[in-house]
Amino acid sequence: MREGETVGQILRDARVAKGLSREILAVELKLPVRHIEAIEADDWAALPPGRPRPLARQLAARLGVDLDFHTGAFQTVPGVRELAPPDPRQERLERIVMGLLTAASVLVAAWLVVPGPSLGRKVAASYLTSLPKAALPPPPAPSTSPYPVLGELLPEAPLNDQGVLISLRALDTCEVRLEPSPESGAPAQARTLRVSEPWRLRVKGPFALSLDNAGVVNVEVAGVRIAHGQNVGEAWSGHFDAEGRWLRPPAPPAPTPAEPQPPDDEEDGTAP
Repeated sequence: MREGETVGQILRDARVAKGLSREILAVELKLPVRHIEAIEADDWAALPPGRPRPLARQLAARLGVDLDFHTGAFQTVPGVRELAPPDPRQERLERIVMGLLTAASVLVAAWLVVPGPSLGRKVAASYLTSLPKAALPPPPAPSTSPYPVLGELLPEAPLNDQGVLISLRALDTCEVRLEPSPESGAPAQARTLRVSEPWRLRVKGPFALSLDNAGVVNVEVAGVRIAHGQNVGEAWSGHFDAEGRWLRPPAPPAPTPAEPQPPDDEEDGTAP
């Protein structure tokens, strides 16, 4: 190889040395003659894009020229450089590693799906039984107060040992006051109801319920709707016994008819 010799010059010299014409090579390689002429003239722009290197290698293989031996000259040919052939030992090592990783993943997934939950339950049970008795937190003591705090979940029974269930729901703002009987010793409770805001509580013993805007409040005592008959803006107060019965005030007595009065002349004892 002469210094500075190009790929086209190398391939042209090899063709001439073998006594082959461009037309014969074109027929054998099934290439246009102009492509062979462009390769020998190093006119790479005349070849299809991306084809200079493959066509040069195809022509070199037919002429018995090893272009890897002419690395410097072949680097001037435009196009993507070919990657080095893969190493069989590297490929075999990669396949082994991937197989091991796949097998490990399958084993871990099988362990999590099949024995994992039962194993977790056994470990938790053994841990709890191994704890000393003092380490376990005691259960919360049930509330003994018949007057539950705000937000406490109340049973739905209208009447039980904790007292009478009272349910209030307002359509507008209303001031509510609940006064247990003095014998119970329980304090009075007051609350401002808002729109669609329920208030459920229990009271033990007789009590009085007062509303300053009774027409906007639905009242239920011991599961019974209280029809107080008041309109919006009107106040109402009702008294209830220990079982939640509404103690309505007695109706006023009906007026007695007046006795007929005798005529004046009869009172005087004189005849007409």
